[in-house]
Amino acid sequence: MKAILKEFYSLDIIEPLKDFRPLKTDNFGFWARMIVSEKNKGGDESFDIMICTPTWLIENHNKSDLLFGRHYLIVFEYNYQKIYSKINNFIDCIKGDSWEEIALKIGTIGRWEFEDYQP
Repeated sequence: MKAILKEFYSLDIIEPLKDFRPLKTDNFGFWARMIVSEKNKGGDESFDIMICTPTWLIENHNKSDLLFGRHYLIVFEYNYQKIYSKINNFIDCIKGDSWEEIALKIGTIGRWEFEDYQP
């Protein structure tokens, strides 16, 4: 099985990410959503990732804070094509024997909507 990135948009930004221009290209942070499904099938599921710069991290956290980097993509400038390509290439390389296996792998970069789900 393979995954495919079907949609990529921000939860924080109204305009499409390809048209977005942050006020400072080296100081921004926003949540983005990846809609992913099994290639040639339905069943879209969402994965959320924080895209930010080191400057944004510094300005939005105290020096005493300790952060894990899970579900963060840290970039040095806003370049939609580079960001999209990095995420799309990561997802495109994932293979698994089940959707859950694939989703857990994607979950290493973005928070899966069912990550902590228990029936």
